Amino acid sequence: MDQASKTILLVEDNPDDVKLTLRAFKRNNMLNPIVVARDGVEALDILCARGEYAERAGKPLPTLIILDLKLPKLDGLGVLKAVRGDERTRLIPVVIMTSSKEDQDLIQSYALGANSYVRKPVDFAEFMEAVRVLGIFWLMMNQPPPDRHTA
Repeated sequence: MDQASKTILLVEDNPDDVKLTLRAFKRNNMLNPIVVARDGVEALDILCARGEYAERAGKPLPTLIILDLKLPKLDGLGVLKAVRGDERTRLIPVVIMTSSKEDQDLIQSYALGANSYVRKPVDFAEFMEAVRVLGIFWLMMNQPPPDRHTA
């Protein structure tokens, strides 16, 4: 699977963090298509090809979900629970990327099936490096499941 076919679903409501994440991927020559959802309900609509995203039906699912926890409408834990509860999406790697320092969020994320939990660095350079390392591992080194369902 080439890099351009490995789509990322970025679920993030903070416009500054969206810009930083997109910039970090671009700066590190990671040219993967990135779909941005700004709340938990929109993320599930994209994944399930419903509502305004119905045209996604039949298209490949993302190779990676980068998920914030503190989201409007449906929080990240609710999204994670829904993703893991759906046969079509349950095998997609989910990386929690959050500013939460709550141990309970960390524990619940792993209990619900998160593949990784990353605390967002506040420092710009550290944030850029965290996204670079995350991208290298999950998009270049990690082998995704061969059974790729579509939305």
